[in-house]
Amino acid sequence: MTAVDLVAPRATAVDWVATRARVKRFVEDRVYPAEDVLDNGTPEEARAALARLMAEAKAEGLWALGHPREIGGQGMPFMDYVFINEVIGRSQHAMVALGTHSLQDSIMLNLYAAPKWREAYLKPLVAGEIFPSFAMTEPDVASSDPTQLMTTATLEGDEWVIRGRKWFTTGAAGAAYTTVMCRTEPDGTAPHAAFSMIVVPTDTPGYRIVRDTPVLGLHHGLSGHYEVAYDDVRVPAENLLGPRGAGFLIAQKRLGPGRIFHCMRWLGQAQRAFDLMCRRLHERTAFGEKLADKQLMQKHVFDSAAEIQACRLLTLDAARKIDAGDEARIEIGMIKVVGAQMVHNVADRAIQVFGAKGLTPDTPLHIIYRHAREARIYDGPDEVHITSVAKRLLKAYAGNGPGIDFGERDAAVAA
Repeated sequence: MTAVDLVAPRATAVDWVATRARVKRFVEDRVYPAEDVLDNGTPEEARAALARLMAEAKAEGLWALGHPREIGGQGMPFMDYVFINEVIGRSQHAMVALGTHSLQDSIMLNLYAAPKWREAYLKPLVAGEIFPSFAMTEPDVASSDPTQLMTTATLEGDEWVIRGRKWFTTGAAGAAYTTVMCRTEPDGTAPHAAFSMIVVPTDTPGYRIVRDTPVLGLHHGLSGHYEVAYDDVRVPAENLLGPRGAGFLIAQKRLGPGRIFHCMRWLGQAQRAFDLMCRRLHERTAFGEKLADKQLMQKHVFDSAAEIQACRLLTLDAARKIDAGDEARIEIGMIKVVGAQMVHNVADRAIQVFGAKGLTPDTPLHIIYRHAREARIYDGPDEVHITSVAKRLLKAYAGNGPGIDFGERDAAVAA
């Protein structure tokens, strides 16, 4: 099984160009106008606005596009769905509004969960009736080295007893369950075979939300990041997701395509920032001429366009390799770093063009900018990916090895 197993099969023929256009209209015409309520309204107002958007997406046939048909989605092939994610990324709320937020979790359940949990969670998850959450990162260890994770699960009779603390569990307060990465195997077990994933319903005794953790001052409302304590949480043995000790394997299969989707969403955010910047340059004058006529401003436009397109081509290259069954470790590591830097740079230039207004909630740039800074940390900090990719590249040259011919890698995928 490869990383591509976590995305829809390629069998379904879909006109992704037309679908992309429809999704773009929905995001711009429906989601953008609702962002103020979703970001700043009361919890009740935000829930009502989100429920309305979800209903509209379903009515227009735009719901759960990337989910496989066998679990209730529309079965859009992976490469087609990659292009759709680029548009969805233009608004942080569009993922939920269009039902794409649960893709990785629903497929993970379908592949690895016991029949009981597939039956209880899968259909309502894909339908957007319940929400998932995923717990890996911990406050007391460097999570860039997940073999240090301290949360444990001990099998006592026919129950797992989970003890530990996680944080940045996105959406935990509104989730029906959390998939928890924890150590299940005894000391002496190889580090990457010592951890498992366990499904924990959030109403289980001992599952305790400690706090909502704002990120760079942003309260994320319905999708907040929570610190959660696991105080002797007891769940049935059948809550194990996949085999014992397979936590890292499952996580890697989840993260590979997930990073592609992240990068495409970052491209969507960068596109939105770029659009705002260019329109602002035509709207404003200074010292007797439009900002668009000033060479320093034109440099912002050129640099942003070049970075967006370079990152886009890198991301699509990685996506095609995954679609062909390649793990694309080098390409995914590169786009994770390059993509995060790209969206940060584009948002930064757009804020500079807007001046003081760019620092306020009058535009979405302040949110895009803060999310861009997050991107250099979550799913592994830049430094880890840089080191990992460099080691893989250098290893190919060690001992007078054959090296890396990037053209040959492309040819192998094409073949």
